[in-house]
Parts: sequence; C-alpha cells; structure tokens
Amino acid sequence: MVLEVKNLSLNKKSENSLDIKGQLPQNIEAEQNVLGSILYNNEYFDKISETIDANHFFDPLHKKIFISCSKLISRGQLASPITLKAFFEENEINLEQFSDEGNYLQQLIDGVGNFLAISDYANEIKECFFRRELIKIGSKIVNDASLFKVDDKTEFQIENAEGKLYNLAENGLLVQGPKSFDDVLSDTINRIDTAMKHDGNLSGLDTGLIDLNSKLGGLHPTDLLILAGRPGMGKTALATNIAFHIASPNDNKVTAKPVLFFSLEMSSVQLATRILSERSNIDSEHLRTGRNLNENAYSKLIKANTNIYQAPFFIDETPAITISQIASRARRKKRELNGNLGLIVIDYIQLIMGQSKNNNENRVQELSTITRGLKAIAKDLNIPVLALSQLSRAVEQREDKRPNLSDLRESGSIEQDADVVMFVFREEYYHEKIEPIRKDGETLEQHNERYENWKTYYENIKGQAQVIIAKQRHGPIGSINLSFTDRFTKFGNLIKNDKIPEGF
Repeated sequence: MVLEVKNLSLNKKSENSLDIKGQLPQNIEAEQNVLGSILYNNEYFDKISETIDANHFFDPLHKKIFISCSKLISRGQLASPITLKAFFEENEINLEQFSDEGNYLQQLIDGVGNFLAISDYANEIKECFFRRELIKIGSKIVNDASLFKVDDKTEFQIENAEGKLYNLAENGLLVQGPKSFDDVLSDTINRIDTAMKHDGNLSGLDTGLIDLNSKLGGLHPTDLLILAGRPGMGKTALATNIAFHIASPNDNKVTAKPVLFFSLEMSSVQLATRILSERSNIDSEHLRTGRNLNENAYSKLIKANTNIYQAPFFIDETPAITISQIASRARRKKRELNGNLGLIVIDYIQLIMGQSKNNNENRVQELSTITRGLKAIAKDLNIPVLALSQLSRAVEQREDKRPNLSDLRESGSIEQDADVVMFVFREEYYHEKIEPIRKDGETLEQHNERYENWKTYYENIKGQAQVIIAKQRHGPIGSINLSFTDRFTKFGNLIKNDKIPEGF
C-alpha cells in the first residue's frame, strides 16, 4: 500500500537528483513500510539495523526519519510519532505539508502491509540503493572517458573507478563521508573492549615476538608501520617472520589471517626458501645450493612444507609496481577473501615506481606521494600495512651505527605519514668487521689483550638483534631485544640475558 502524500521530498530537487533521476531505482513503498514498522514497534529496528542505514533511503524525508529513530533507540528512548514530532519541530519541518490527511508519521504505521516482512523490505531498499550508486559510477566512467585530458591517463581512471566500486561493495558508499561522534564512540568502545579481552597485552595482530607485542600491542588496523634498516640487518627476514606467523595457524590463535606480501626485490622462490629455512631450521644456503641435505634434513623439510602448505600467504613479485597498482591489487585480494585480509607487507618503499613519467620530478616528492598512498591503503582497507625502507649511508659514517629517524632515505614524508617507525639493528654485523689487527709498535701481549676483549664482547652480542621503535603515535618508544639466527634467517624471542661487558 503506497500512502497518498503530496510530496515525499523535503526539497523539489532531491539530493539524489541527476539528469536520469526518473530512471533511478527506488521503492518508496518499501521505505514507508520499514519506517512504519519501526515506529509501531522499536524492536523491529534491530532486525534491519545491520542491513540498511540512513544512506540507503532514496527520499531525504525518510532518511531524516530513520536517523532520528536510530538516535532515540540507541539512547534507550522510545521512537514514536509523538517523540519524533519534537525533533521535526526543532528543525522547523512541518510533516503535515506532506500529507492531505495530517499526521504523516501515524500514516506510516497505519499503512504497513505486513510487519513480519520488514527484512524483505529492508533488502529491497538496499538493492535499489546499490543500483542507484552503480548508475552514478557508470555515468562518471562514461563522462571521464569521453573527455580527453593530457594529464588524465586512462589507467588512473580505471584505478579510480575500481576504488569507487570497492568502497561501494565494502562500505556501502561511494565516498566515506563524515561520521557522527556516536558512531566514532561506538567503534572506540569496541576496540577498548577487544583490548580488555586480551588483558591489555595484545589488541592487534600477533607478531610472534613477545616483547614486540608488548611494546606495540600487536599490529593494528589502519596503521602504517615502517621497518627500516641498512642492507644486511635482516629487515626482510623480520618482516617475513612476522607476516608468516600471522598467516600460520597455531595453538595460540583460532584462525590464521591472510597476508599479501609485495616483494619488489626478491623473487617468490627466494622468499619461499627463506620461509622454509626459518620453519624447518635448515640452513638457507643449503636449501639454495642443495648441499648437505641428508635424509634427516629432507624429512624436516617435508614436515615444514606440510605444516605451511595451506597458509593464506600471497606473494606479488611484480617489479617496479606503482602505488595505485598496489592499492588496486590489495582491494581485489580483500574482496576475494570476503574482507578477511589481515596484513599487507611491502618490500620495499624505495622500489615502488612513482606515478609521474617526468624524470625531472623530485624523488622526495614522489616518495611523499607513495607514503601518503600507503597510509590511505591502510585506512581504506582497515588493515595494518608494514612497509620496509632503506636507510641512508650516513649510518656507515658514524661511530655509533644505531639508526635514528634522520637516517631514513627521503625521511621527511616517511616519518610524517607513518604511525610506527622501527629500525632493525644488529651490532654483531658491524663488530665482526673490526676484528683487531696488530698495530705498528704494539707488543704481542697488548694485541692479544685487545683481541680477547673484542672476542669477549663479540661472543656476548652474537646472535642478538634490536628493534628500535623510534616513533609510535599510540604508545611508547624504546628498544626490543631479539635473537637472530643468520643461517635460518630467523628472529625470535631472546632468552639469553647475560650482561654485555663494558667496551673492548
């Protein structure tokens, strides 16, 4: 039953108006039945609250009625024609102008055909909404493709269209607009509740490293985490260890979380070899060359392969990939996984190709665009993004080799856009390069004493690594001590806690 009303829209020109307005899918009767059912019995709101929201309504008046009902019900108050009347009077909206018979809200209740069919009405409203939005996207694609602009490349138009379609499918909206504080507060309380359930220790993804979990609270959605280090420090190994732990089912978590790994430097085979080495405790060099692989080692390899075979770990080894391609493939993978993508890893930032074809463009500006793009991916997909970065050579020129924020290559934009900046540092790597040699005029006894001091210090730092958290928006900074086994490319929780001697 469709109510006979003068004009359902608050304005003659609807907010949905287009040149093709008359063709836009809509079902006013379904909207009226949903609103009438809610006003009759507020318990019906719970049946459709996860199916539709105010944005799904075609008519602006119905949208405002739904918003006011939602606010009153969420506060534990009654939403009825009487309680809503005050809301509309405050906004100087006279509902009687929309009906020949007076009280439009009461007419909504009286006009409901079947209260039990409210879920079907809600689904119809949502279907009409998605069809309207698809028409908008299609119209925009046609218009953009018809207009020729030198700087507006077709690949960018495709990426933009794909992004709009993703947002529509994922969020039910073309563009994520302003959120009310009620919604923001509700999301915040849910996150706090999640943290409390983990006793304050781990509210994000488990890295597999106890001290790192304690410092970061895990890897959190929407965060851009930068893991930087000089060549040889093991940043790729650490990122791989963390990523594969997240993607691997174990006794400590219910299910594994899929990981998408963009390996711009190493091939997928090289990456898989590292993972097998770390998981099987077989020397990675032996796996690569085939040397010393006896029957026992091969059995360990088969067992490791069986355990990790079905892990949801996806590797994209495309070289010279652009930030828009990364965003597109990440959105596509999340859709394929029904929204269950847990983490994105990029190895590494400096190998991402800039969008500009102008060779004279400042690389710092390109990197700024890239890091902003990575942060946008983390927010849009609501997952953490772990991006690796190289450090400048300035580290090598100092006596103290521990990195700091100013050592990041093109550091300004990376430091600014990142939520967390971490450095991998292995003192062992530098210390073994300064093995004492006998100096001119130095006695053998003096040399031996200096060598023994060097050796003692080396034995104490051997197999150890540090993760230096130099920036964290939501928590403390500081250093984490880890173990590192070079031949297995494996980081782990540090058990050894011997005191390192002073100097050498």
